[in-house]
Amino acid sequence: MSETPQANSARKALVLFSGGQDSTACLAWALERYAEVETIGFDYGQRHRVELDCRQTVRAELIARFPAWAPKLGEDHLLDLALLGQISSTALTEHRAIEMQANGLPNTFVPGRNLLFLTFAATLAYRRGASVLVGGMCETDFSGYPDCRDNTLKALQVALSLGLDAPMTVETPLMFITKAQTWALTESLGGAALNELIIEHTHTCYLGERTQRHAWGYGCGSCPACELRARGFQEFSETAS
Repeated sequence: MSETPQANSARKALVLFSGGQDSTACLAWALERYAEVETIGFDYGQRHRVELDCRQTVRAELIARFPAWAPKLGEDHLLDLALLGQISSTALTEHRAIEMQANGLPNTFVPGRNLLFLTFAATLAYRRGASVLVGGMCETDFSGYPDCRDNTLKALQVALSLGLDAPMTVETPLMFITKAQTWALTESLGGAALNELIIEHTHTCYLGERTQRHAWGYGCGSCPACELRARGFQEFSETAS
């Protein structure tokens, strides 16, 4: 359970920041709560690598549009995890059709991805003096990835804290909310300006498509990530109207 913003005022957080909608929501959430916030991204050979190009733009726009958050936003870190892409055979790391597998998971699932991301993030957080890791994992509107589930991340939080011999909190503010509720969350944090920023500057499409702009942002419109985002935005718009 998250602490109040007042209780978090002296803590430092490291946000797993891909440049997508969910991680941008988490970055805004962390900036509202923590005294210092740094970001970390991962280049693992993803076919939608364009998301990495969006990261600095999103950070710059947050600084420009939200002066209360600007002093809290610290350094960004981009780690080269090319090895993950080399040992993976998925639709996120190879140019192949997105489809369901015999195990019930889509072939966009990159085994061990979030486990590695959080482990490397915790290692960096330890060195940077941060005690909180913030990630956009969710088990409500999601593709079924087992490393996005709450039980997985709670277990990993225990393992990281024991392995570092230092308390390491893993925060997942989107875990139990829908994509529609995520849009409502960002609106509550930064109003229409934050949602406009997310629509224009973030990237979530698995195929890396940024030539087609929709009401909810850029993307192919047909991959699982786009479908989730589009449905969530429609539900949010209908509720808000």
